[in-house]
Amino acid sequence: MAKDFTSRKENYSQWYNEIVAKADLAEHSAVRGCMVIKPYGYAIWEKMQAQLDKMFKETGHVNAYFPLFVPKSLFEAEEKNAEGFAKECAVVTHYRLKTDPNDKTKLIVDPEAKLEEELIVRPTSEAVIWNTYKGWIQSYRDLPILVNQWANVVRWEMRTRLFLRTAEFLWQEGHTAHATKEEAIEESKTMLDVYAEFAEQYMAMPVMKGVKTESERFAGAEETYCIEALMQDGKALQAGTSHFLGQNFAKAFEVKFANKEGKLDYVWATSWGVSTRLIGGLIMTHSDDNGLVLPPNLAPIQVAIVPIYKGEEQLAIISETALKIKKNLESKGISVKFDDRDTHKPGWKFAEYEFKGVPVRVAIGPRDLENGTVEVARRDTLEKEVLQIQDIEVKIENLLTNIQNNLLQKSIDFREENSHHVDTYEEFKKVLEEKSGFIYAHWDGTAETEEKIKQETKATIRCIPLNQKQSEGYCVYSGKPSKGRVIFAKAY
Repeated sequence: MAKDFTSRKENYSQWYNEIVAKADLAEHSAVRGCMVIKPYGYAIWEKMQAQLDKMFKETGHVNAYFPLFVPKSLFEAEEKNAEGFAKECAVVTHYRLKTDPNDKTKLIVDPEAKLEEELIVRPTSEAVIWNTYKGWIQSYRDLPILVNQWANVVRWEMRTRLFLRTAEFLWQEGHTAHATKEEAIEESKTMLDVYAEFAEQYMAMPVMKGVKTESERFAGAEETYCIEALMQDGKALQAGTSHFLGQNFAKAFEVKFANKEGKLDYVWATSWGVSTRLIGGLIMTHSDDNGLVLPPNLAPIQVAIVPIYKGEEQLAIISETALKIKKNLESKGISVKFDDRDTHKPGWKFAEYEFKGVPVRVAIGPRDLENGTVEVARRDTLEKEVLQIQDIEVKIENLLTNIQNNLLQKSIDFREENSHHVDTYEEFKKVLEEKSGFIYAHWDGTAETEEKIKQETKATIRCIPLNQKQSEGYCVYSGKPSKGRVIFAKAY
């Protein structure tokens, strides 16, 4: 299956596209820029969604759902937010079609069915949610509101790539309301920590936590916190964001509350989200020239059992042992597929599960039954070993943990090897040309310098790192004083 597969060095972009297609994750749809997420790809999203949802609820959040359509007047209420998303908006102007009088086989927009007010297909939901919160909040007793919604959004992107950037995508968006500034900032940071924990413990994808510069900040936010990951081609991927919105949306929608002293004040807000872009990050963090590699914690199939047999009689005998192993593994919460299809040979199945990134593959044949063994192959290193069937469930459980940890450590090592500290602009440009990766460099804090570096090198400031010891220096571009290093990179 992998013989005609493009390597990463040969063409990284094509390698990525081929993995998405050949591993049955997604495909392009009839709608330009939109994708069909296929069952295997959606199963990965379901595992992500289930774990994140659990983590959200453990931190006190509840789920709700808000409309797909946002009245244009509401969308315009917070000016920075409206301006930030204006170029990506899809707009509904009419509510009915009718038969073309000149061609009965065609439908046309009915000009008499024009909406009184145009509707924006949500690119994000702050406007419609804060208009709703106005009716929910009167007093400090109504706060905090800790709401999340799982939904789709539309951002009319001109250049699209499956999972990484599509006109419509799936995501979650949290929208919370608080009585104090401090509480809202704490919420923003808490959710950033949730995202970082999920990325590292479940995706095995190490991330840098940081703050965006003003020019990279979410439209309408006072502060944007982010997690940034490094992909195998040396480019950064923004994997999640958490925004402290201040009182901007409360003021735009007149959301006030009576505090404990009985005085009216505007509510403090946050919003935060991650999307199906995480699947793109998962692919690019771990996969290799043999196909997809999935960390066990998010793999739809963690163990594939393949019988090797001749005839129905052998299959029946092997199946008895295989199904016992399957049942015992499932009792430990491990997802298992016993592939007894007679339409494909074992070699084809081995190649399929390898390409689809199944963490562990178990092969059982007649000789294995005689010897009381099975052959176990791990996807991360492609190593195989013959193990005794006795306590095989415990051995495989431990192996899955080992694979998960190995993938994380491998990714951490890659990031360390591709993180560079530079002190001059010449060094900066040389690293970008020869190595790429995360570049730690001093910046003078001005949007002008940030924009010039972006124009000249296509590198952007990914974040100002949190929890890092800052040391003063001089900007690599302007030579002006700098309070500390920031992370530059080319990015998706």
